[in-house]
Amino acid sequence: MGEATVDIPKECWGAVVKNEGPDFYVEVEKVPVPEIGPNEILIKLNATGLCLSDIHFMLNDWKLPKMSDIGTQCAGHEGAGVIVKVGDQVKNYQVGQRAGYKPIQDVCHSCQYCHAGKETYCTKAVFTGLACDGSYKQYVKCPENYMTLIPDGVSDYVAGPVMCSASTIYASIKESGLRAGNWAVFPGGGGGVGIQGVQLAHAMGMRAIVVDTGEEREKLAKHLGAEYFFDFQKGDPVAEVLKITGGGAHGVFVTGVQAYPTSLGYLGTQGGGKVMCIGLPPAGKYHIDLDPSQLVFRNQSVQGTLVASLQDIDETLEFAARGKLRLEPTVVGRSKFNESVQKLKNGQVAGRIVVDFNQD
Repeated sequence: MGEATVDIPKECWGAVVKNEGPDFYVEVEKVPVPEIGPNEILIKLNATGLCLSDIHFMLNDWKLPKMSDIGTQCAGHEGAGVIVKVGDQVKNYQVGQRAGYKPIQDVCHSCQYCHAGKETYCTKAVFTGLACDGSYKQYVKCPENYMTLIPDGVSDYVAGPVMCSASTIYASIKESGLRAGNWAVFPGGGGGVGIQGVQLAHAMGMRAIVVDTGEEREKLAKHLGAEYFFDFQKGDPVAEVLKITGGGAHGVFVTGVQAYPTSLGYLGTQGGGKVMCIGLPPAGKYHIDLDPSQLVFRNQSVQGTLVASLQDIDETLEFAARGKLRLEPTVVGRSKFNESVQKLKNGQVAGRIVVDFNQD
């Protein structure tokens, strides 16, 4: 498509991680705009969602390399913006198209997983915000063959979180095999990933139950499609769920990692019930103690899903375009970047926070 006519600055805003580890913070400063290769695309982000995975990368509490050891300054993987430049050999995209920036920047495109449409499990996947700079940076680059376009009618504030949180839980719901009318429990469903799962499950005809805490999360969950909300600080949510469902839920979608030890309990005697593992706990914490007999007698299972494939992201964007996924995030400007990241780290966020790069 040739060179762009858009003016590209030499520097842009980035929220750079400082003091990586338990007491990390981010500082908004000017960072270099990346150069692109012949098969790459430069995206100017308007907005980024803040995801708990970002926090873990900056805390460095997963069994993963440190961002700083790789040379990565900016976390983030829920970006939404516009294409401002394309490489000389890019054929399918052009300046001015709306584009997303995802949890995976690229995959190998040649292994068994890539060929099977399960490219998120590619062992050579490049994780955004860890192995390369993420969406906490105003200008980012993306290879042509792992691009996602944002349809008209979906705001950047909704599209950014679709790149990870919404599509991640959509992929998990899809893989669970749950159908319309089935009971779906969301431990941690008042948070950013879970709340979008509640909306999607509701849109797909499932009966959503949220287990979380606090009036703000309860109000949000019920507003966006939850049939019931149980506050885990005010009683035994497992007993409540078994009572409401008449014996057990068909699926449990765990985004609140503290719920893993009790997650199997929500299935009760439900034949074929599934616990879907989505949230990633800190290394060595929050395990599921399995009794194989329960799985055998009731045909139950525990399954993990990572992030969404290109196809699943496109399908989730379609839900948003149809108005079925209308996330109502808290939108802040750049000056609130660190404050917002710390709130997320401390579990003080209901739903999703989105940072608008164009607002100070």
